[in-house]
Amino acid sequence: MDGRTAARQPTEQDSPTAGRLKPNALGVLGILFLVLSAQAPLTGIAGAVPLSVGLGDGPGVPAAYVAAGAVILLFSVGFVAMGRHVVDAGAFYTYIGRGLGRTSGAGSAAVALFAYCTIQAAMYGLYGATVNGIVKEHMGAELPWWVWALATMAVVQVLGATGIEMGARVLAVFVFAEMSVLLAFGLVTLFRGGGPEGLGFVHSFSPGAALKGAPGVALMFAVASMFGFEATAIYGEEARDPHRTVPRATYLSIVVVTVFFAFTSWMVVSSYGASGAAGAAGKALAGGDGSAFVFAPIAGRFGGWANDVLPVLLATSLFAGMLAFHNSANRYLFSLSREGLLPRGLRTLNRRHSPWVAGSVQTAIAVLLVMPFALAGKDPVLTLFSWFSGVAVLAMMLLYFLTSVSVIVFFRRERLDTRLWNTLIAPMLGALGLAGAIWLILANLTTLIGGDRATATWLALAVPGVLALGAGAARLIRGRAG
Repeated sequence: MDGRTAARQPTEQDSPTAGRLKPNALGVLGILFLVLSAQAPLTGIAGAVPLSVGLGDGPGVPAAYVAAGAVILLFSVGFVAMGRHVVDAGAFYTYIGRGLGRTSGAGSAAVALFAYCTIQAAMYGLYGATVNGIVKEHMGAELPWWVWALATMAVVQVLGATGIEMGARVLAVFVFAEMSVLLAFGLVTLFRGGGPEGLGFVHSFSPGAALKGAPGVALMFAVASMFGFEATAIYGEEARDPHRTVPRATYLSIVVVTVFFAFTSWMVVSSYGASGAAGAAGKALAGGDGSAFVFAPIAGRFGGWANDVLPVLLATSLFAGMLAFHNSANRYLFSLSREGLLPRGLRTLNRRHSPWVAGSVQTAIAVLLVMPFALAGKDPVLTLFSWFSGVAVLAMMLLYFLTSVSVIVFFRRERLDTRLWNTLIAPMLGALGLAGAIWLILANLTTLIGGDRATATWLALAVPGVLALGAGAARLIRGRAG
């Protein structure tokens, strides 16, 4: 068999109730919009940039996005190389299992599910608070934030069950709307020569600017903004000609996201001026609404209507992200069931070839993660959003690192691809960059979650704990089966 063909193709014998996800459902652009929706561009800009500028390296934040994009691009070289030989909805855990063993793969599957479900739950917290604010301002009504979260979980479940094509179309509309506003602002600012101090290219992209202040915080948030690009491999089984579509979608998504975040953050910083950006971001954060740092200059360019539209677009951005992570998590559950590591019922597909049972379980997990914060009366942004987003980023960085190591081991053993750059050098450089990112995340986790050191410690320990639990459970299951 040609080394560039899939090493494992699921068959109907895997299960009498489920075989494969719907093939040929997605092209490059469909996958790209699924990835961009997971990265929720407006959420990343309005949520991360104020923190990066105010707490990190000020006007040098755009350079952090370039650095993060470079690390992820190096990682993706090996990621794509392995994807040519393995096509499976499990993505990370399948890749890690092929290189580091099935037990390690199962442990990483638990970490991946943990990451996707916690980041989605985090987004439900911010979403509920955002929608509640919109309704209160424009309709005078006020309901608990969790009411909006639960209602939206039902909508996400329905859309997830209707099939991946419908979800991709819905997400494409939302992603196009939010990116259009941000790009329009960026281009107008660029062509008008920037803000009061000009464009300030040197202040945002020079090495000196990038290393000022606390660059680790800025890099940490920049890496977090890349979260979700790996969905290109998760949808490989549903892609048209996955050996071409997935690599193209992967590289395109990383380049698009890197350029978009670097450019937009540069224009936001420029609109204040390099000398005033950090102070303005700090003031917005101190006022309890960091998004005002981004929304204010946009409204200044386009008029007061932007202040009404942007919160709505933030809500739709969050909705797009929640739906994208729902799709990613239910495909992990489906794949684990097909491997015999989870109950057989989770591999059931409906007439649209959608894993609706796995989707229902994922929705139930979202309820279980969100409701304790609601019942305890916790602030959905300061606790649910900040805590779970921090631990999810840490979990995903661990998966990236393990995948890079697995790529190196896999190709040294199998010799299916002898290109040194693709199978050794780039994955090794990516692993080193990711190890540095993990160190920065751990060093700044208390800042990232906005909590105390004890909370940060427990959240950090949860990641290796989930890894060990998943590996142990898989070994036990296989021991009983064998």
